[in-house]
Amino acid sequence: MVRDPAPHGTAVAWRRPVADLLAAWAAAGDLSFTEVVAENVDPGHLPADLAALRDAGVTVVPHGVTLGLAGAGLPHPRRLAHLAALAEAFDAPLVSEHVAFVRAAATPDPLHGDVLEAGHLLPPPRTADSLDVLVENVRAAQAALPVPLAVENIAALFTWPEDTLDEPAFLTALVERTGCRLVLDVANLHASAVARGTDPVADLLRFPLEAVAYVHVAGGQERPDGLYLDTHAHPMVPPVLGLVTTLVAAYRHRGLPVPGIMLERDEDVTPEAISSEYDALRAAVAARVPAELGR
Repeated sequence: MVRDPAPHGTAVAWRRPVADLLAAWAAAGDLSFTEVVAENVDPGHLPADLAALRDAGVTVVPHGVTLGLAGAGLPHPRRLAHLAALAEAFDAPLVSEHVAFVRAAATPDPLHGDVLEAGHLLPPPRTADSLDVLVENVRAAQAALPVPLAVENIAALFTWPEDTLDEPAFLTALVERTGCRLVLDVANLHASAVARGTDPVADLLRFPLEAVAYVHVAGGQERPDGLYLDTHAHPMVPPVLGLVTTLVAAYRHRGLPVPGIMLERDEDVTPEAISSEYDALRAAVAARVPAELGR
């Protein structure tokens, strides 16, 4: 079975409660790729449903959440080996992770010793020094992986006082220095822009879109105090779906192929909820925006 070199079309992240639904969509030709949280899968004992999708020609992307690429220490070889083994087990065209730090370690070996685990993806300071650390860690990961690495922007509800770069400039510099790809999460972009008080559409159009391997979108909640929480547990809100529409228009305006766009959901993962959200995602992809917004 020849697999596509890059994700395309619309997709849904694999979660066990909707495995049968995704299998049915794949059989009907309505699902060309999916994604699985790498830490939840043993490369030597793949879930049968996921293996069946792989064997049917669906691209399965391992998506890490604990590598901590923006942390002070190099990514641990054992975590990298796990990602590499999953890439080979799924015959994946790439693996993905986050531009985030997740722990502080008091010993050189964060798998053994005193470690403070954040339990969350935290944003690095966007400074020249922080960028240097991130570049070194991404290059180390790239050297250890058998396939390309794509890194994702996270939802950040705060910025560091020492920040000297905004997120589009920070990630553009990372791409230029490492050649890595991006997973552009438009819900995370919206959350971060709302928290910072910037224009999410303007931020979106400054991202290095030519480097995007695929796109994430998820649901969340708009709070009365103005913050947007990326919960992965609620329906997608209109501004986030609007960013999907704008993103598609931007690619078409620039003559670039539209990357795959994938729905994530981690709570209330039922066939009914996923089907409803998938319909909303497809409608946003098919919608049109004024030409100037697609530039």
